[in-house]
Amino acid sequence: MVQRAEAVRPQQMSKGKTAYKILFIIGMCHLLNDSIQAVIPAMFPILEKSMGLSFTQLGIIAFALNIVSSILQPVIGMVTDKRPMPYALPLALAFTFVGVLMLAAAPNFEMIILSVILIGLGSAGFHPQGSRVAYMGAGQRRGLAQSIYQVGGNSGQALAPLITALILVPFGQKGAFFFSIVAAAAVGLLVYIARWYSLKLGEEQRQAKGKRTVQKRSRKVVKSVRISLILILFLIFARSWYIAGMTNFYSFFAIDKYGLTISEAQMFLFAFLVAGAVGTFFGGPLADRFGKKNIILLSMLGTLPVTVVLPFVSAAAAFFLLILSGFILMLSFSVTVVYAQELVPGKIGTMAGLTVGLAFGMGAVGSVGLGYLADIIGLPNTIILTGFLPFLGILTMFLPSDDTLESWNRQ
Repeated sequence: MVQRAEAVRPQQMSKGKTAYKILFIIGMCHLLNDSIQAVIPAMFPILEKSMGLSFTQLGIIAFALNIVSSILQPVIGMVTDKRPMPYALPLALAFTFVGVLMLAAAPNFEMIILSVILIGLGSAGFHPQGSRVAYMGAGQRRGLAQSIYQVGGNSGQALAPLITALILVPFGQKGAFFFSIVAAAAVGLLVYIARWYSLKLGEEQRQAKGKRTVQKRSRKVVKSVRISLILILFLIFARSWYIAGMTNFYSFFAIDKYGLTISEAQMFLFAFLVAGAVGTFFGGPLADRFGKKNIILLSMLGTLPVTVVLPFVSAAAAFFLLILSGFILMLSFSVTVVYAQELVPGKIGTMAGLTVGLAFGMGAVGSVGLGYLADIIGLPNTIILTGFLPFLGILTMFLPSDDTLESWNRQ
């Protein structure tokens, strides 16, 4: 008995020229989208003071934002793998635009929750389709295309603390109105992308006629793929839990431990996220040379010594260690996406939704859990415990090797 796994691989698309213009535009849209999404946790110190919110309430805000995106991204990925919808891209950022306006004017906790749900809906609509656009524009440079797309998103997250320090600290909650301009710019760019996307879909469909391939995988391989997919998702969750702890709560820790201002604490977070964006860019080429599994293992276990000692060092040392940990940890970001796509070939949007979207959801669960833990045992102890999360990277050793993946895809 064999398990049939239909894998319509648009390889003919990857044989064309690399559409650098499209890749940089979709990367820029990813930057704009994720900068808006990342501004919400960066606003936490401001919201805590202006509304008197507890750590648990702040965790719930992060949960509302990320769980909507995480639940819908895999669903939207599955739907668009079967039926791509180019003009859903600008529509998604229109939801984000409305959510940002509501966030800036929100008078209470409940309205903030509603506004971040809309922003989460926008993110859910953008990411799976954005990943497909990056794939279609990759030509023969699929790794480079993934790096450009993912670095755009991580750079957007890195910019959020800087923008917060420059805009939200002096202007408060009302400063969020600035990001409605960012959302409007993204909508305009995505209308252009949607037109290109529609034309490219027509070309892809014409080229794919008569070229549909059906792979047959044995039951043993199918079972191994499922176990490996669960394992890679768990590793992504562990990484997301650590990042959630840092982005949502480290600024409070730095303010208390080092006597920093909100703006100074945001600079620490900015350094962590910028280093992560740089790590994301270099992770792909390193994986091409040394193997995806090896880079994932290095990313997780290589971060562990740094994250364990981070809470106990001076402010200057902490700043350096944040840069180092951000770079090493995020080496695996784009690599895990590609690894999952090779586990289940032909499901570009679905795997993007699972590895990126669902990861945000687990970060949301982690935010609530870490916020609750901080309220019980205190923030310093919570940060210390969070530093041990990268140890779960030891599970990478049980993933199939790159050569094994290649042999499965040849069957």
